[in-house]
Amino acid sequence: MAVNKFIFIGSAAALLAGFILDRLFGDPYRFPHMVRGMGKWIALLEKILRRVLPASPSGEITGGVFLVSLTVLLSAGVPFALLSFFYALSPALGFVLESFLTYQLLAAKSLKVESMKVCDSLLAGDVEAARRHVSMIVGRDTSVLDREGIARAAVETVAENTSDGVAASVFYLMLGGPVLGCAYKAVNTMDSMVGYKNEKYLYFGRAAAKLDDFLNYIPSRLCAALMILCAYVLSPFGFDGKNALRIWRRDRRKHASPNSAQTESVCAGALGVRLAGPAVYFGKKVEKPFIGDDTRPVEPEDIKRANRLMYASSLAATVCALIFRAAWGWVLYG
Repeated sequence: MAVNKFIFIGSAAALLAGFILDRLFGDPYRFPHMVRGMGKWIALLEKILRRVLPASPSGEITGGVFLVSLTVLLSAGVPFALLSFFYALSPALGFVLESFLTYQLLAAKSLKVESMKVCDSLLAGDVEAARRHVSMIVGRDTSVLDREGIARAAVETVAENTSDGVAASVFYLMLGGPVLGCAYKAVNTMDSMVGYKNEKYLYFGRAAAKLDDFLNYIPSRLCAALMILCAYVLSPFGFDGKNALRIWRRDRRKHASPNSAQTESVCAGALGVRLAGPAVYFGKKVEKPFIGDDTRPVEPEDIKRANRLMYASSLAATVCALIFRAAWGWVLYG
C-alpha cells in the first residue's frame, strides 16, 4: 500500500514536473522526441499496409484500422513496460522517467515558438518567411494567403492546439499517466498525418480521424470552459471574457470537426476577431463558415495574444488535473 501510494504521488508530481520542463525547454530540435518517432512509425506502417492490402475502399479502411490498432498498442505498450520496469527497480527512477515522458507529451512551448516565428516575420515585413513558417504548423495551402490570412491561420492553429496539443494531453495524463497520454498522442499524430478527407486518405485515414474526434470530445469542451474563464481573468490585458462566452455559445459548432470550433470560437471572441472561413487544401477551395465577428482585421499581435491565452489555459488545465489527482489519491489512500 505504501509503495502504491508513493507511486501515485510521484505520478502526480511527474505531471507538474513535465509541465515545468516543457515551459522551460520546449522541444529541442536536435533532441530525440518520441512523437517524431511515432510519426516515423506511422509513415512506415502506412507504406507496408498499402503494399499488402488491396487499393479499394474496404482494403484501405481495413488498413486504417490496422494502423490505428498497431500504433496505439505500441505507443501504450512501450511506456507501460518501461515504467513498470523502472518503478520496480527504483521509485525515484520511475519518477524521473515519468516526468520525462510527460514533458515530451506536452507541446505548449513548441506551439508558442513555432507560431511566434510567424508573428516575428510579419512584424519584420517578411511575408514570404511568415508564409513559410505558417506552412509548418497548418494543413492548408499557404501560398495563397495574404498578410492577414497568415496571421489568422497562426491564431487558429494556436487556438485549436490549445486543446488537442496541450489540454487533451493533460486530461489523459491525469487519467492514466504517460501510458494513456502516449496512446492519445499516437491517435492525434495519426490524425494529423492521415486524417484528411482527400482522395488519398478518405478511407485509409477514417479510423484515425474518427477515434481522434472521439478522444477529443470531452477535452475540447473542458478546454473551452477553461479558456473562457482565463479570458475573464486576463481582461485587464485586453481579453474579453464576456464576448468569448457569447461567441462560443453561437459558433462552437461551426466546423466540420465536432471539436475544433470549441476553442477557436472562444479565442475569436476573447480577441474580438473573425477566424476560419474559406480555405484552400491540396489546391481545392473548401467553403467553411466564419467564426467570430469581423470587428477588426486579424493582426500579428493577435498571435501573441492567442499564445497568452493558450499558456493561461494550459496552466489552468494542469492545476485542475493536480487537484483531481489529489482528490483521487485521498479517496484511494485516505
